[in-house]
Amino acid sequence: MSKLVKSNSDKILTGVCGGLARYLNIDTTLVRLGFAVAGVLGVGSPILIYFVMALIMPREDPFEMY
Repeated sequence: MSKLVKSNSDKILTGVCGGLARYLNIDTTLVRLGFAVAGVLGVGSPILIYFVMALIMPREDPFEMY
């Protein structure tokens, strides 16, 4: 089972969506679309959740293989 970490290779801002997609074993685009749709529809607080995850999630170890 993989750890929930920010991705170094699949990132646009901080790597949260890439890391979350790797952890859930789904495409990164689906995670990004999920955050975007939730933001447009006003479901929850996706922007706040994203930035909290960016602060809390550890960075991926560049030498560890997944």
